[in-house]
Amino acid sequence: MEQLITLGIMVVKNIVVVCVLMGFVAYTTLLERKLLGRLQVRPGPNRVGPFGLLQPIADGVKSFFKEDIIPDEADKTLYVLAPGISLFAALSMFAVIPFGPTVELFGQQVKLVIADLDTGLLYLLALATLGEYGVVLGGWASGNKYGVLGALRAAAQMISYECALGLAVIGTIIIAGSINLSEIVNAQAGLWFVVKYPFGFIFYLVAGLAEINRTPFDMPESESELACGFNIEYSSMKFATFMIAEYAHMFTVAAIVTTLFLGGWMGPGPAYLGPLWFIIKVFAIIFFFIWERGTYPRARYDHIMHFGWKFLLPLTLLNVVVTAALVAMGVL
Repeated sequence: MEQLITLGIMVVKNIVVVCVLMGFVAYTTLLERKLLGRLQVRPGPNRVGPFGLLQPIADGVKSFFKEDIIPDEADKTLYVLAPGISLFAALSMFAVIPFGPTVELFGQQVKLVIADLDTGLLYLLALATLGEYGVVLGGWASGNKYGVLGALRAAAQMISYECALGLAVIGTIIIAGSINLSEIVNAQAGLWFVVKYPFGFIFYLVAGLAEINRTPFDMPESESELACGFNIEYSSMKFATFMIAEYAHMFTVAAIVTTLFLGGWMGPGPAYLGPLWFIIKVFAIIFFFIWERGTYPRARYDHIMHFGWKFLLPLTLLNVVVTAALVAMGVL
């Protein structure tokens, strides 16, 4: 009986996380369009439903009924699989992110995380790389020259910035003494790591923008150069799946930043408010991603490569060395 209850709780946690995440993803598209509208002195979507609140539903219905076209030159198997790979990676990353403390449910202590892995941080880094494979395969398999160029840019950007991304989290591991995400959150009980390790926070945020291909690092798409880039030949629900994966990945990066640097679910008030504080922090990071998209132009491709290899990577490496020295001396 106890095993059935445990299995049932696991299934419920999976369903709740996926449903809530999909709801947030849908309405973040509306939030982004509204905020970008305000930044550009226009109202944004306001036609479908009161205040435009039904716009995401209308977009989903429109995508569902659009004609699904597969180019003759495409590698059909990879072409169909690529959007699913990106979405699977983005959703699977949430399996190890704790969104609240341990609570009592049906007489059992339940951790508000789907899978509390001791190697949770390594799991996240591995799946982050897998998500980029969907973009690369999608661009290459479409058989379009602009799609291939977008795929090449995605691969180069992934290689360039994942080194800095990995180095940025090493300082967190050194301070917390663990790669279990729940233990990293608990290690921030006295002081959040954004205060102890501010440069790591900044470097991770910058590398995270490159990881999710957001402005000014949106090289794989580059609408003004590559006419939509890697997903140029996609239509209907395959195109919508890529868009959902992009926003889900954005949520994942925001949740990782919250977990590693902003104290995770921790905040004032009773413990049951933990998930609420977690969501507030995640949306604060999401707001930053949207704000910087409306503020900064796209950087030139060679400038992005130069910045990643000659500036960001050496700084993150130096930051790790300094952090390790401070921990060894007992300062942190």
